Amino acid sequence: LVALEAEKQSRMAALLERLHAKHNASRPWEGTINVVRQAMEKRSVMNEAGHQLLLNCLETLQRALKVSSLPSMTDRLESIARQNMLGSHLSTTKTECYITSDMFYVEVQLDTGGQLVDVKVAHQGENPTSCSELIQHLSEKNFEAFSKHLKGLVDLYRLPGDNKLKTKMYIALQSLELDLTKMMTMFRLATNATTVETILHGSVGLLTSRSGGNLVSLQCYVSPYDIFEVETGSTDNNVPRSLGVSVSVTIEGTSAVYKLPIAPLITGSHPVDNKGTPSFSTVSNSNSVDLPACFFLKMNRPMPFSLSFIQRLGNATSIPVFETPPPLSLLYQLIVQSQLQLLEEGSATPATLNNMHFYSILPDQHHCYFLNGDAPVQDGHSLQGAMVSKIPFRHPAQVPLLLDIIRHQAAYNTLIGSCVKRTSVKEDSAGLLQFEVCPLTDSSFSVSFQHPVNESLVCVVMEVIDSRQVSCHLYKGPSDALICTDEFITKVVTRCMSIPVTMRAIRRKAETIQADTPALSLIAQTVETMVKNNPPPSGSPPYKMVGGDGTNPMGLPGLTVSARSNGKQSHFLCKYKVIIFLLFSEFHFFTMEDY
Repeated sequence: LVALEAEKQSRMAALLERLHAKHNASRPWEGTINVVRQAMEKRSVMNEAGHQLLLNCLETLQRALKVSSLPSMTDRLESIARQNMLGSHLSTTKTECYITSDMFYVEVQLDTGGQLVDVKVAHQGENPTSCSELIQHLSEKNFEAFSKHLKGLVDLYRLPGDNKLKTKMYIALQSLELDLTKMMTMFRLATNATTVETILHGSVGLLTSRSGGNLVSLQCYVSPYDIFEVETGSTDNNVPRSLGVSVSVTIEGTSAVYKLPIAPLITGSHPVDNKGTPSFSTVSNSNSVDLPACFFLKMNRPMPFSLSFIQRLGNATSIPVFETPPPLSLLYQLIVQSQLQLLEEGSATPATLNNMHFYSILPDQHHCYFLNGDAPVQDGHSLQGAMVSKIPFRHPAQVPLLLDIIRHQAAYNTLIGSCVKRTSVKEDSAGLLQFEVCPLTDSSFSVSFQHPVNESLVCVVMEVIDSRQVSCHLYKGPSDALICTDEFITKVVTRCMSIPVTMRAIRRKAETIQADTPALSLIAQTVETMVKNNPPPSGSPPYKMVGGDGTNPMGLPGLTVSARSNGKQSHFLCKYKVIIFLLFSEFHFFTMEDY
């Protein structure tokens, strides 16, 4: 045992001596490079996790290096190409870097100092054309945005079939883009619409052409707050793609085969009406081809749709929105989750669902909203919905129909989502106003709250007729004081598309009417005194004021009028009606205030 242990120690000492000698020996830098290169060439034996870890480390090193020369610029471009599973090579002069795939290539032209000269994109069978967005990103050394464009180009050709079939699908998408561009141009020429009008009412919304890896974008709905941002800071050529609701136009593979146009279908340059509606040629074998693919409108972010609206989308195209039935949830819960995710984009702290109770802090009021999304609406069932991320279609004429349905749902979602805030208020706070929002149908809901003057319950029913029209009706008890007119509520909600702002305006209007109540009493007393001091001729009926149904349209206590009267009595009553009219002309009932 002692001999074995001594031999083991001797071998260990010899090994350490060799390691020390190897460490102390000077090794040229080229030798180290060769060792690293040999190790990288053996990466095939590395497991997938280790390979990905090494790639991540290399990418981190690349991002940390400053790009200030021609070699560093080409190295970065080649690294970005590898990240997106694309090929790359340099020209003989080292000043052109080509990022390639089977279906497209990107040509980056540089000068000898590594400064950008031009960026061109060429799809299969096309001549390369300059891309302003890619030029801007590389000029600013924004390599992350450049990489996103490359990813978009790769995703564009993520289609079934060989290169020949993919080329046909790309040609079909090109034809659709030309038709949609012409549809927007015809609408704007026919209506002379502004940017916001084009977004809200245009047949295809506001179209942004495809550029680099960014698909054609159709902006179709913006809220009043988005409109404020557009009017103060953007132009037709510089509207943020993320503003409001927008869809991207693309083509994707499907399990079914559809006949898709491979040539533009719009005939002529003149619309068939004053709204810019174009005339389409008939789909035939000469301008269309059967493909295992379909056009899609892809939402800029998944959007909640009610089940009935999803069915409307499918009916408009005769193609189901989902190939398999989607998981259904309460529509209001989906709207709340979507709104909270939108609010979290600019916040460092995540928001919580908070049991569907949300607080809105206004300049002079604090509101608490309970969204009762599981209230039964039809056949005892609650309002159900699903998140929609893309909508299939196969003809450019179907796009306006789909956008109108999207706008309609977006308007409904905007109103419900206006109650969802990240603020918090103590529930026992003094002056906290309580509101309950309940769905009635897929396009209407009620907002219930306590009467501002009485202690009874008041209800406002809002029906979203379409994205342009919201109808409002106030329901109160027969003995409750009048708060405001339906027209007033409709005007407010149409201008702001916000439930809290509308409820605040109703409250302020009620306070104004309550303050003017003494004036109503004074008018009633004045008329009663005049009647007592100047009684009507003997035999005439009691002095009353009525409408055609015997009601008291003025709302003055004790003043009614009989339906029967002779000529003299009518002349006598007419004198007092004129006096009452003059008194009321000094009292303005419902004036639109700045809310």
